[in-house]
Amino acid sequence: MRLQLSTWPDIQQYLEHSHGIIVPIGSTEQHGPNGLIGTDAICPEVVAHEVGKRIGVLVAPTLSIGMAQHHLAFPGSISFRPTTLIAVIRDVVQSLARHGFRNIYFFNGHGGNVATVNAAFAEIHSEASFTGSGTSAPSLKLANWYMGRRVQAISRELFADSEGAHATPSEISLTWHAYPDHAQPMTLEPRLAPSSHFGDARDYRQRFPDGRIGSDPSLASIEAGTRLFEASVEDTIEDYRAFVQTS
Repeated sequence: MRLQLSTWPDIQQYLEHSHGIIVPIGSTEQHGPNGLIGTDAICPEVVAHEVGKRIGVLVAPTLSIGMAQHHLAFPGSISFRPTTLIAVIRDVVQSLARHGFRNIYFFNGHGGNVATVNAAFAEIHSEASFTGSGTSAPSLKLANWYMGRRVQAISRELFADSEGAHATPSEISLTWHAYPDHAQPMTLEPRLAPSSHFGDARDYRQRFPDGRIGSDPSLASIEAGTRLFEASVEDTIEDYRAFVQTS
């Protein structure tokens, strides 16, 4: 069930039996020479939509712009400042909480969002604590599609040390499963991209000229993406149900 394809009476009826919702969140940023700019939003979105179909949970529109300032030296990348993303998360949570949603599960595809989303959660909890209102803040969770145990096992099996940290063969494979007509297999040089720390966008571009970090996305395939998709759907159903039951 998708929020943007529902009417308000549909949502009112849904809230009579469930107070949970999945909010996909990602980024719009470069993913190397053969990775889609929307990779980090596409991955959680396609998995979340399937989870919604299988277990009847409501899925919100994807928050497709994240904290990606370090990618801005590559054309097409779009970023929020951390303070902007915190404000967006707070407004989304407060909007949903006003209607009665009590279990809000942010399903993430971009590692650069993690610290900022957790900071937003801290702001939301702090606001409830300081105001001393009679109603607690909603239960919030941030989960990453690529960290599920089934997904991790397949990534290790297929890609081992070639997975890397950015523009990984796993995430690119999943986008090719979702959009096979956009698959761009290619051989890359060097095969394995360098790895190191980085700071701002200029520093990132100098250290990683083609956008990859430690990865070899030439290993990506549609077939691998299909396996990762099924694994992530299973991981997410398991994790979401545990979240709702313990909230």
